[in-house]
Amino acid sequence: MFVPCVYREPDRSWMADLIRRNPLALLVSNADVGDGPFATHLPIIQDPQPTDECAVDAPWGQLLGHMNRANPHWAALETGDAVLLAFTGPHAYVSPTIYDKVPAAPTWNFTAVHVRGVVEKISSLEETLDVVKSTVTMYEGELGTGWDMSESLDYFRKIVPGVGAFRITVSKAEGMFKLSQEQEPDVRDRVRDDFARRECGRHRETAQLMSELP
Repeated sequence: MFVPCVYREPDRSWMADLIRRNPLALLVSNADVGDGPFATHLPIIQDPQPTDECAVDAPWGQLLGHMNRANPHWAALETGDAVLLAFTGPHAYVSPTIYDKVPAAPTWNFTAVHVRGVVEKISSLEETLDVVKSTVTMYEGELGTGWDMSESLDYFRKIVPGVGAFRITVSKAEGMFKLSQEQEPDVRDRVRDDFARRECGRHRETAQLMSELP
């Protein structure tokens, strides 16, 4: 991902926050067949029990995900493949009318994180079930209502043979936070204030991030 210096994250915690708040990633990998590359949208979590001891203290460690085994992407994916995970955060169109100056040009404020790593396909049904359970635990705690899955575990076991789980050992992460940093402070403030007044949640979330810039 091309990231001009002015749009680099203020600190790496911004990338971790974006991934946690926007966990539906686009998994991209190449393939040796004519239909590649493949891309699949799926939820991603940090591995609560990484298999690589070196990954425990790493900035990103290891990530877990799962997809439908009927997806051709699963068949094309091989352990050892290099993959890309693209996470998209708040974003909004910037109209030149907000700038209150001429000349001006429209643009798009956006936030994104690209994570690269090596994939390991999980073959064990029990470990696959653990990935599903860990995913439920993570998102019920972060985004859900605290739903108790215990009464549904037998159902999970029935459907888990159709689930393909995987682990990604992260090698690199880049974040782009394009939030009008190239503009003069008064213009940037007008963009932020305009977004904050909108009913659209994306605009308000983008405004909130702009207000947190150093």
